[in-house]
Amino acid sequence: MAVVEKRAYIKEVGLAPRKVSVVAALVRGRSVADALTILDNTPRRAAGAVKKAIESAKANLLNVASIDTKTITIKTISVTAGSRLRRYKPASRGRALPFAKKMSNILVVVEGNEKVKKATPKVDPKQGESKPKKAEDK
Repeated sequence: MAVVEKRAYIKEVGLAPRKVSVVAALVRGRSVADALTILDNTPRRAAGAVKKAIESAKANLLNVASIDTKTITIKTISVTAGSRLRRYKPASRGRALPFAKKMSNILVVVEGNEKVKKATPKVDPKQGESKPKKAEDK
């Protein structure tokens, strides 16, 4: 059985990387089915973004090869800082205080085992499927 890997890279998620990495730590190293169940029941906004990334990686894996869906696991999941939007908030005495809206990048790598192909018996094209004749039939 060959192990196949595929990845999904979701860029510029509008959530802070610190908050997304807490959710990613919940599902790191688990099977995809378990991870999706955990994320469905996680009451954090980042759970939706992480779930979307895992489902995308799973779809990438299933589109390439015939994979046994029970063997799909999350090999790595990492969250890095994306770009920042610089904004200003009004303050007293006509001032403007700067702040940054942080964004995240989510990388998910999943792996799974290929399905075992059943061996088909080879048929000689000259004989077809007919049985060989016995000596008594002559």
